[in-house]
Amino acid sequence: MTTRRSFLKNAGGSLALAGLAPAAMAGTAPLASKPAADDLFKLGIAGYSFVNFKLDQALEMMKKVDVHYLCIKDFHLPLNSNAEQIATFHQTLKDAGVTGYAVGPIYMKTTQEIDNGFEYAKRVGVKLIVGVPNEDLLPYVEKKVKEYDMRYAIHIHGPDIKLWPNASSVIDAVKNMDPRMGLCFDMGHDARFGDNPIADLEKYAKRIFDIHLKNVTAASKEGKTCELGRGVIDIPAFVSMLRKIKYDGSCSLEYEKDMKDPLAGIAESVGYFRGVCEATRPGKRKA
Repeated sequence: MTTRRSFLKNAGGSLALAGLAPAAMAGTAPLASKPAADDLFKLGIAGYSFVNFKLDQALEMMKKVDVHYLCIKDFHLPLNSNAEQIATFHQTLKDAGVTGYAVGPIYMKTTQEIDNGFEYAKRVGVKLIVGVPNEDLLPYVEKKVKEYDMRYAIHIHGPDIKLWPNASSVIDAVKNMDPRMGLCFDMGHDARFGDNPIADLEKYAKRIFDIHLKNVTAASKEGKTCELGRGVIDIPAFVSMLRKIKYDGSCSLEYEKDMKDPLAGIAESVGYFRGVCEATRPGKRKA
C-alpha cells in the first residue's frame, strides 16, 4: 500500500507538500484550480462538509482552497425554495466562481418526498440527484428518473445504517433498472464496510455518477473520517483507477472531521489530492 509518507518521498514531495502550505489557507498563494490537465474528473466539495456554516462562509472557504464545484445541500437552499430564492442562490454562487452541479443527499421515505425532491432538482436546474430512498420505493424513483430525465445517485452510509451500506447493495438493487439509476460512491463508507473502494470503483464504474472523496482511519465500523492523505485508503491508487475507468464526474470532498473548524483539514486534503494528481500524471518524469 502506498502510504502518505512513502508517496511524498517517492514523488519527490515538493508539489504535494506545496499543496499543504499554510499560505493556501491565508489566501496568499492560490492552489491549482484543476487536477492534472488530461483528467476528466473534477474536484468539488460535498455540501455536508459545511453543515455548521452559512452559505457565504462556505463559499469563502471554497475560495481559499480554489475549489469551484458544490453539491448543494438543503440547509443552504431549502427544498421549498421558490424561483426568486433559487436565482439569488445561483447568483451568489456565480459571484464566488462556484457551480452547483447536483443536489443532495436527500432522504426520501415516501412518494411525496420523492416528488418533492425531483421538483426541487428541476427548479434548481441540475440533472443529478444524490438520494437516499427506501428500497421499496425504487420503482417509483425509476419512474421519476424517466419522467424528468435525471440521473439518480444513491448514497451509501457504511455499517452504521442497514439501508444502502455499501456499493454492492445499491448496484444489486438497480442493475436491472434504468441506466440513469446509480451510485453516489462514498469511498470512505465503502471501506468502513470492509470492501475495497478501489476495486469497487472499477467494478461499478458505469453506475457511479458522483463520488464523495474521503479517507478513513480504519477499514472497519470504528473508522473515522480524516484528512485525505492520512487514512487507510490508497489515494494514488484511487486516482489511477479514476483515470483507468475514464471517470468524468465530480470527486467531491466530504470532510467530516473537525466540522466546526474544517478549513485546515479541507485545505490539506485538497492540496494532497492535487499533489497526487500532478505527481502521478501520465508521462510525468520521475525525480
